[in-house]
Amino acid sequence: MKITNDTRLDFQDVLLVPHRTKTASRKNVKVSRYFKFYHSPREWCGTPIIAANMDTTGTLSMSLVLKTFGMITCLHKHYDSEELATFFSNSYMDMKTTVPIENCWFSMGIKDSDIKKLREVVAFSKVCPNICIDVANGYTDDFVNFCSQIREEFCDAIIMAGNVCTPEMVQELILQGGVDIVKIGIGPGSACTTRLKTGVGFPQLSAIIDCSHAAHGLKSCEQRLGLICADGGCRTPADVCKAFSANADFVMLGGMLAGTDECEGDWECVGDKKFLKFHGMSSQEAQDKHGLGLKDYRSSEGRVLRIPHKGPVADTVQDILGGIRSCCAYIGATSIKDMAKCAEFIRVNRTHFDQSV
Repeated sequence: MKITNDTRLDFQDVLLVPHRTKTASRKNVKVSRYFKFYHSPREWCGTPIIAANMDTTGTLSMSLVLKTFGMITCLHKHYDSEELATFFSNSYMDMKTTVPIENCWFSMGIKDSDIKKLREVVAFSKVCPNICIDVANGYTDDFVNFCSQIREEFCDAIIMAGNVCTPEMVQELILQGGVDIVKIGIGPGSACTTRLKTGVGFPQLSAIIDCSHAAHGLKSCEQRLGLICADGGCRTPADVCKAFSANADFVMLGGMLAGTDECEGDWECVGDKKFLKFHGMSSQEAQDKHGLGLKDYRSSEGRVLRIPHKGPVADTVQDILGGIRSCCAYIGATSIKDMAKCAEFIRVNRTHFDQSV
């Protein structure tokens, strides 16, 4: 048994300190970034925000809107092969009504059926989409070996995989697993109960800081860096700002995009109000919905939330980007890329007053 006494921090434990700046207007802040990758020969340019591959938010409709902002959608795992193949084939043609492949990624687990599905999609569509390999626990040899197998077979694809929350595993996945972007976050999601059921996790802000340092410290011979994606814990635009300021390369959002028109799932009407049933993907509800059922050797590690209807996702995205631009203007950054260089965090006991008073 070991106890680490160093304090670790979450988003609500800090605020960003304002600094004198030459940034005259929020509209001059650059919200796009350009990346090269440690393994993939591809390059990517866009706004580094990703819709999570949850069955409510990782939708085809979501991708059609987010592409207009240069953002990525990781499609959920439950579309069938034929539907995905048709979608990616049209995307490759770059029609106005479709999504370029760099903005819409294939999601998979680590079962034999997952790799079979990926092979089918690639064979039918004649394109190799970028890939998100998603499991709840990235701390297994099987996971690293599976990622390495996918890298070997689909060598050109940008591969994002996780989740983990410690530097050592970030480096393992990049160096041994052939991963370009490591997803960071164990238990911070609004619909996740892993911390309540298992006692396992890591405060998300500190996880981003530690893991980004480990990833960025790895350089290929062409000076291509390892990268991370902060996954979970963002409940407000301020949290997104803090994630980028903590040196996240990408930020993945689920709950913040839930409840928008582009979501799939079950909607409920209570009086004149409309709510989306938003569940964690390890919840019993999700397992039952997708025909798997909850195994008798595990517990449900997700909850069901009822998210009020928010209208078009474009409105939510504009609110997030407005917060990022304003944050940059306060701290002296001219772009998302510069936020970590300009950021000074201060620990706090209370970040805001109760709005209900």
